[in-house]
This record gives sequence, structure tokens and C-alpha cells, in this order.
Amino acid sequence: MTESPVTARSALIGWRTAVFAVFFVSGLGLASWMSRVPAVRDGLQLNTAQVGLLIFGLSAGSVLGLLIAAGLLARLGARRAMLLCATLLTSGLVLMGAGVSIVPSAPFVFAALAVFGMGIGALDVLMNVEGAAAERAIGRTLMPLMHACFSLGTVVGALGGAAASALRVSVFWHLLLIAVLVLGTIIVAVRYLPAATPPAVATDAPPRLWRARLRESLAVWRDRKLLLIGVIVLGMTFAEGSANDWLALASVDGHGLSNTDGAIVFGVFVTAMTVGRVIGGPLLDRFGRVLVLRVCAGIGIVGLVLFILAPTTPLMFVGTVLWGLGASLGFPVGMSAAADDTRNAAARVSAVAIIGYFAFLVGPPVLGLLGEAWGILTALYLIVALMVLAGLAAPAARPAASGATDSRSPG
Repeated sequence: MTESPVTARSALIGWRTAVFAVFFVSGLGLASWMSRVPAVRDGLQLNTAQVGLLIFGLSAGSVLGLLIAAGLLARLGARRAMLLCATLLTSGLVLMGAGVSIVPSAPFVFAALAVFGMGIGALDVLMNVEGAAAERAIGRTLMPLMHACFSLGTVVGALGGAAASALRVSVFWHLLLIAVLVLGTIIVAVRYLPAATPPAVATDAPPRLWRARLRESLAVWRDRKLLLIGVIVLGMTFAEGSANDWLALASVDGHGLSNTDGAIVFGVFVTAMTVGRVIGGPLLDRFGRVLVLRVCAGIGIVGLVLFILAPTTPLMFVGTVLWGLGASLGFPVGMSAAADDTRNAAARVSAVAIIGYFAFLVGPPVLGLLGEAWGILTALYLIVALMVLAGLAAPAARPAASGATDSRSPG
């Protein structure tokens, strides 16, 4: 018995909305932690280099989550895999809060961050895969809006963090509340995902098939254009991820703001990121990927330099806005560009995602060590250099099918 058009459309709308919700709470959870980094630093009495090493736990866990996501999806299906990731994510949040406010311990928080990172890294892959499937089923470009939902979640998370700091709410109670919201939302949302039985694991597949798949996956790393797309994603993701990790603290230590004001600065950044992603689709449709990415890189460079050198707080906020706008489209456009070649799209997207997550992996400790040696504001010049490289590599994102016109949406 086939579904009526009305029922089928209702199911698609529910699917789309559920993916939007997962993107939103993923951003909410991440930003809630990031907005409390100054409070975590103070609670654990860490220096800048030690904060960088602490955040390395989050980065390492995220990369591990990225690597295991495909296996989780194959064995559990989207619903159960997302629930497992949500459990890891929220458990990590609660444990982080406990390791700061109840039993202060930097090693404990490092381990909790690794658990949190594993959950959020795997969830990142799952929600993008599910989002792309929903997009194809609906027949409309939705991915930019999905990433905008993530950014909107980071805005709400940053504002919540600022409010918690202003009200002197402990890190534990703040993150516990966020964990409950995230887990509850995902439990409800996964009910609206299509019920699909996870494919069986072909343990009896001929060895030559597994070797062939491995060769195909490794072969993409010899693609020069794909590596240049990776440079774009590396530079833009480093700019985004470094702001997540260090912007609040750089505002406090570099510009003398309070912890609450530092969380507000981070909120301004993620708001700019959200705006950039909402308006990015029409701009990409009209002007093409290459021009938009170059302009984004230029805006981001100006914003970073202004943030570093700003003699007044208002100019620092202007720099923060430009930094956020400049970094907003690199990751989603890079993912779309990697998928243009449909012959091995999954391996190509995975390769570029790994490059992007590499920025999250090495960024925190590198900036922490540089910041300890020369000051956190001076350390941010590393991001400026990577944004320059991203702008130079922008032509690699041009869709092959559209030739010189480059008028395609990132999809």
C-alpha cells in the first residue's frame, strides 16, 4: 500500500525538520562548552599552553568520532547511531562540568572532552549524511540552511554561556542543563528519520573487494584539485575552530574584557557565522564559488587583523564580525566541491573532512603554545596566513560542469 502524496510530503517535512533540530543542538552543545573556556581556565588554574593541551582532548576525540561514524551508520542505522552519539556527547558535557566545578581535575576534564568530542565528531558526519539524503529526497538545496541551523545553535549556546557567567551559574549546572536539552531533542528528532534497517556487514565479502575499496579511498589523496580544496577547508576551518577555542579567552587576556564580555564576543562571532551561512546560498548562486570564497578570505583576513590590533572595544567587535563572515562558507562549500565528482564522492568528502578536522586537532595546542610564548593575539597571525592560502586555493572549488561561469550553488 503506497503512501498518499500528503502523507509522503508530511514525512519529508518531518525528516527535514528533524535534521535541522540535530544540527541546532549540535551547535548548542559545542558553543555552550566554548563559551565557558575562560571559567574553565580559572577553575582549573591553567595557563594558556595548558588550555591548548586541554582542548586537544576535544580535537582528538572529534577526529576519532569522524573515523568511526561510517561504521556506526552501517551497523546501527541513522536512528540508533545518532542516539549513541548523543549519549556520548551529553555524557561528556556533564563530566566536563563535574571536572571543573565539583572535583576540579584537568586530566578528568581532558578525558571528558575526548568523550564529548567523539560524540560530536561522529554526529557531525551522521547529520551531514542524513541531511544530504533529505535534500535529495525533497529536491531542494537545503544544506546551507542546515549549517545555518548549526550556527544558530552556537549563537544560542554562546548567549546562554554569557548569561550563565553573568549570573555566576557554575559550569556543572550550566552544562548539565544543556546536556538534558540536547539529549531530549535528539531522542525526539530521530523518531522522524526514515526507519531503515542498517545494511549487513559483509564479513564474507571477497578480500579483493575490500582491497579495491581501500585503493579507491586512498586514490583520492593523489587528486591535486581535491588537495587544494582541502587547503581551502583547512584555512577556513582553522579560522572557525580557532575562534571557537580561543576567541573568548583572547578577548579576556588580550583585550582586558571580563569573562562575561568574552562570552558575548564569541556570541557576536557565531552570529556573524550564522548570517554568512544564511545569505551564502543566494550569493553563491549569483557570483559562483571562486569569487565568493576569495571575498570571504579577504573579509576574514581584514577582520582578524582588526581584532588583533584594535585599539578600542568597538573596533574589536567590528573585527569579530568580519572574522565570522569570512570564515562562514569555507566548510560547506568545500564539502560540496569535494562531492562534485560523483564517481567516488564519499571517499572525497571523507578526505576533505579529515583535512578540516586536522585543523581542529592541531589548532588548539599550536595556538596555545604560540600564545604562551608571544601572547594569544600575536598567535592569531597564524590564522591570517592560512586564510591567505585558502583565498589563493579558491579556484579549486570551481564546479567542473559549469566551466568558467561557476554559477552553481554549493548544494
